[in-house]
This record gives sequence, C-alpha cells and structure tokens, in this order.
Amino acid sequence: MIDSSKPAISWWELRAIQALNLEDIEHPDLIVLDKDEQVVLISNIKGFPFDLNKSKTREKAIIELIEYLKAAKTVIPFAMIVDLEKILFFQWNGNDLSEPILCLETNEVLIHYEPEFNKRQIFNLYLKTLTEAWISDFCYHWKMETPPRSQEIAEIGLLERLEGGITQS
Repeated sequence: MIDSSKPAISWWELRAIQALNLEDIEHPDLIVLDKDEQVVLISNIKGFPFDLNKSKTREKAIIELIEYLKAAKTVIPFAMIVDLEKILFFQWNGNDLSEPILCLETNEVLIHYEPEFNKRQIFNLYLKTLTEAWISDFCYHWKMETPPRSQEIAEIGLLERLEGGITQS
C-alpha cells in the first residue's frame, strides 16, 4: 500500500540516487560462478603499482572482500586475494572470513600462462587477466587438462565447484 502522506520521489530524483549509488559500489576483480550459476568465488587482485606496500595492500584487499561478502545476498563459500607474490584462498561462512586455507606462490602458478612472469613488470590489469585465465582453466580446460595446483585446489573443496563454471571480471 502506498503512503500518500509522504511526498513521492520523482523519476529524475530516483535516477540521480541510482547513479550516485552505482558510482559508490565497488566490485570484486573476479567473480566465479559454478555450473548452476551460483557464485562460488570472488577475488581481489592487486598488481603493480598497487602492490608497493604489500602488507597494507593485503589488509585493504581483505577488508574489501569482507565488505563484498557481507553485501552478497547468498553465502559465497570462497574468496581469493592475488598479488605478485601470493595467491591466498579463504573460506566464508556467512559471518566470518577464515584465515588463509591455501597459500600459493603467484609466479609458480601464472608462469604457465605468461612464461616471462618472473622477468617483467606485471601491471594490475595484466595480473587480473592472467588470474582469470588460470581460474577459467579449472572451469573449462581451455589451455590445460590439469591446471597448475589442481591438487591443492581440490583439497580445499573448490575444484569440483569450478568444473563447468564461468568467470566474470
């Protein structure tokens, strides 16, 4: 029932509010859906120049992940932070983000997608692209039948959920 005692908001005011809200919303760098189109993983990815103060960058990335996870309408079971040194996986239960459940060396994983990974400066956008390529490989094996670190990804219960899924960035 509409309360006629309150002034109605105009279409223009509504559009202005929507525009302001959309500008304020940040999104994860990578979202992964399972084969049933349920979000199973979100990620923050920080390459050069954002990785200059690694401890502060990781802290900020964790805080952002928690904000994304809390804002989600469903429980997203996994979260990941990627920087030029580490790939960290976390679990989310709807209230708390775990300590890292898996820590991988970034160069050991992504060198399979960029052979010069250790020899060149990897900027933020390129790190996002390489990370998405790796995660996509678990979803539909576009490059390798067994992507790097498949065993570890299986051990934390994520591999099965990635199979047949898709990535969005």
